[in-house]
Amino acid sequence: MTGSRFARIQLLVLLCAFGLIVPCASAQDVQYSPQGEQIPGPGCAGIPQWYSGKPRTCQPGEIAFWLSDIQHWRDERRLRIGFEPSAYDLPALKWTQSSFIQPQMMVHDRYFYDPAAQKYTVDKYLADLESRYGGIDSVLIWHTYPNIGIDSRNQFDMLSDLPGGIPAVKQMVADFHRHGVKVLFPVMVWDQGTRPDPNLWHELSEELAEIGADGVNGDTLDGIPQVLATDSLKSDHPLALEPETGLAADEMINYNTMTWGYWKYDFTPSVSRYKWLEPRHMVNLSNRWAHDHRDDLQQAFFNGIGFESWENIWGIWNQLTARDAEALRRISAIERAFASQLIGPAWEPHTPTRNYGIFASKWPAENQTLWTLVNRNAYEVDGGQLRLQQTKRAHYYDLWRGVELQPRVEDDAVILDFPMGAHGYGAILQTTQSVLELPVSTRQLLTRMKSLSEKPLESYSNEWDSLTQTLVAIDLTAPAQKQPAGMVRIPAADFTFRVNGIEIEGMNDDGVDVQYPWEDSARRYHEHHMHIDSFWMDKYPVTNAEFKKFLDATHYHPGDAHNFLKDWQNGSYPDGWANKPVTWVSIEDARAYAKWAGKRLPHEWEWQYAAQGTDGRRYPWGNYEGPATPPAATQAQPASQPPPAPAAPTSSPTPAPEKGPAHPNSRTSPQSVVKPNSQPNPVSTDKPASSEACPTCPPVVMGSTPDPDRGREALPPSDVDRHPRGASPFGVMDLTGNVWQWTDEYVDEHTRFAILRGGSHYQPQGSRWYFPQAYELSQHGKYLLMAPSLDRSGTVGFRCVQDTAK
Repeated sequence: MTGSRFARIQLLVLLCAFGLIVPCASAQDVQYSPQGEQIPGPGCAGIPQWYSGKPRTCQPGEIAFWLSDIQHWRDERRLRIGFEPSAYDLPALKWTQSSFIQPQMMVHDRYFYDPAAQKYTVDKYLADLESRYGGIDSVLIWHTYPNIGIDSRNQFDMLSDLPGGIPAVKQMVADFHRHGVKVLFPVMVWDQGTRPDPNLWHELSEELAEIGADGVNGDTLDGIPQVLATDSLKSDHPLALEPETGLAADEMINYNTMTWGYWKYDFTPSVSRYKWLEPRHMVNLSNRWAHDHRDDLQQAFFNGIGFESWENIWGIWNQLTARDAEALRRISAIERAFASQLIGPAWEPHTPTRNYGIFASKWPAENQTLWTLVNRNAYEVDGGQLRLQQTKRAHYYDLWRGVELQPRVEDDAVILDFPMGAHGYGAILQTTQSVLELPVSTRQLLTRMKSLSEKPLESYSNEWDSLTQTLVAIDLTAPAQKQPAGMVRIPAADFTFRVNGIEIEGMNDDGVDVQYPWEDSARRYHEHHMHIDSFWMDKYPVTNAEFKKFLDATHYHPGDAHNFLKDWQNGSYPDGWANKPVTWVSIEDARAYAKWAGKRLPHEWEWQYAAQGTDGRRYPWGNYEGPATPPAATQAQPASQPPPAPAAPTSSPTPAPEKGPAHPNSRTSPQSVVKPNSQPNPVSTDKPASSEACPTCPPVVMGSTPDPDRGREALPPSDVDRHPRGASPFGVMDLTGNVWQWTDEYVDEHTRFAILRGGSHYQPQGSRWYFPQAYELSQHGKYLLMAPSLDRSGTVGFRCVQDTAK
């Protein structure tokens, strides 16, 4: 090697290292390098621009050069990564190659589980999907996020806590298999703040084998490690690996037989990087928040890949429009009928077409050829779409419309004429077989597609709307004629109820968070002026001792008793826990107690008014932070008492890093007792904790909340009277930072959820994805409900209210 050439190579390496030249991403001499998960289509096929010359369709020579270029990339790339696709030959994983439609399904979906009957309703769930868009091939069953992190249960605990435990889950998986649907479960490697699981991959392999699951989806993962593939093979239960965010290295395609695709959509369809490397690799395109899936569905059909038909997104319902659902029904019918052809090695994307904006993939096979086409134009295109070489005794079938085509001859070529609707589809089959000679399955497909095409796809509505949510009614109690023991009277008032949801995802879209009775749809930010009648509220959350009296008096035993009073032993709470708030009670358990006591659970706005009064304060005690409620690091605090926020805060929930000077743990160490005010508590003017030890920390009102608990095993909550400086303006105690508290329940067609208030002491660390805290009085938590066994939590308790005489 000459010195000058060596110097050039050194310079190239340096430029690559600093990202100053693009070709280093692949280090291959090709013009059409992949961009992430996508290989760009021919450059000649884009939308005309004023600077790009005259509009035209691509010439055959241009497409041939493009195809040769990406074939060269594939051949060299396979050598570079040590391509070894034996995993795709495993009989146990063949199903992945035809898993075109896969929803992510929340276990909380009301079509999937009936809490009243205490049984999984797989048949009902699948019948709905079959009716609306033609059914599914596999399902990703989601049981963790967004509720995970509300306590220290990890992802494996939450699987075991599903109704009926592992035996019932195993039967539920078998119910899906009975319908020919394969089942995946997720893995959360980011779950490093709850109960430890040091042998994650082995434990996952064993558990999924035990319940009969077929695969695993790697949440946030750019590839699932080979150790899981190897471990599952050793256990004679091979698992399909499906990472969420593509692959960190192309080499991982050897053992990740599926991926999701988050794609950028241009006018010219791109080619799937991973399917191009291995035609048997299945990609399911995911675009969860979109209300219009035309781009996703067209790209999937063009590439012969799948679609993630995800509608229940963390309890936020984003239903496919009628048009998208019908398009999915039709393209999946064709893909399933020709699944074996769509994995052939001779795939030719961007085969020439005759009209601008019409793009086709060619799928040759023995004795027949399939074309899948998409119309990227916003208008119908009719006439000659394909120009093909003449073939003796050839028959041409328009699969999309279910009819045989009569070709016309132009020069020495065959022209196929058929219409393609705006943003529409086409599918052509060339074979030497007449209609009567076609396989039965193909004739059945033609019959079905002809029937479906009688109603054009364009006639279906593409309008999207959110689901209506309904508040579950709470009956008034018998009015208290005198002050009930342990309760505080909350006076009637006109109140501005201002609150916002703190869901991690969902943006500010219609349908996110909750729909109050006075709103026409669910949304994240809420403000409502209302009159609240006087009522009585428990001064403290219901304690273990109080709940024990209820059990002794009623012998209450829930029908679904898993996790009921999980931290009790032999029918009673641990020594020293009498005055701690009772936890591990479902909203149904709390209602049963309240009914026995002649009380009820509070509406959310009643809870907030009792905590906040009418001065808009951030916390029950005022506007200073408490030990468990540090602000975002960028939030400045004035030296004097800050005024209430003028509007609902828009900041995100924070991971609550340690703030303020050191102080003893309120669950384990003595703390100075300060008597609560006998009169309604004004905005706190107590001098906050000294800032000398931490001049950049915000003022903190000591004694207002427990210290935050950031361990991997949650500690027990504090005694309810441990934090007297946390009193509200009316003297209500322990509202924030000890345990979450049940309030209202809402329901829509697919989801039940409860509004939790007050936040808890438990703050698992290490991930932004844990259930966020809502310490500020302008924030609430939305907690998805499935069944008491899963809903109960070690950080959720409750308090009651009672109505007053008018």
